Amino acid sequence: QVQLVESGGGLVQAGGSLRLSCAASGITFSWYVMGWFRQAPGKEREFVGGISRSGDWTYYDDSVKGRFTLSRDNAKNTVYLQMNSLKPEDTAVFYCAARHETGIASTSDEYDYWGQGTQVTVSS
Repeated sequence: QVQLVESGGGLVQAGGSLRLSCAASGITFSWYVMGWFRQAPGKEREFVGGISRSGDWTYYDDSVKGRFTLSRDNAKNTVYLQMNSLKPEDTAVFYCAARHETGIASTSDEYDYWGQGTQVTVSS
């Protein structure tokens, strides 16, 4: 059974930082591209960033570029999203997703497995 479990969300003031983690089980983690998406209330789920299977390549949405950093530890079956300089508009439920392909994708329907999400709230 495949499981993706996010953690690390919470409440932070604007300008602060959080690090999200996503622990995977039930898959050969190093075979999967990992992505992060977020969904704010009343809005559609949107792509945040993705990381290649080896971790050598990352791709970010323009809205987070320079503030968020993806990394992964294939030995621990975990992907991380370091979020700095957080803004109130970053408030959302953040989801990690796994894609059994070689390329990073930015649309949700290209991912095979999803976590349950973790809430990030940034106060002004």
